[in-house]
Amino acid sequence: MTTDASIPETANLPTEECWALLRGGSVGRLAVWVHDHPEIFPINYKVDHETLVFRTGAGTKLSAAVGKMVALEADAANTDGGVAWSVVVKGQATALTRTPELLASVGQLLFPWETGRKDHFLRIVPEEVSGRRFRIAAPLTWGSPLDDATRAGLE
Repeated sequence: MTTDASIPETANLPTEECWALLRGGSVGRLAVWVHDHPEIFPINYKVDHETLVFRTGAGTKLSAAVGKMVALEADAANTDGGVAWSVVVKGQATALTRTPELLASVGQLLFPWETGRKDHFLRIVPEEVSGRRFRIAAPLTWGSPLDDATRAGLE
């Protein structure tokens, strides 16, 4: 939480800043459509020439993503500074061929957290990139009906 007046409550980020934030991170959430409902998967990604590349194994994530529109959301918070950001990339996911060049470049930089075979590389080619930075608000300033319940519990 912060009281720094120089940090706006909410600011939309320019595309270049969104890419800089994505380059500084490596974990996001991939949203795909599976049959008749959305699914969200945590993934490790890398930025490659203003596209996102990630690895996955065979299964739901792969079949739901390849050749389809997907969304990736990444965020982070600096709790000491009281500032957070969130970036969303929307675009089509395409399968990449496992070439020696791919494995020697971005492939060496992708380290999935989960064990198991991650033989498939996918690239998200963005159609839309958006982001925002905002101050982390103190819970008692949220202005929701839950504030009264929280205060009652503290009194």
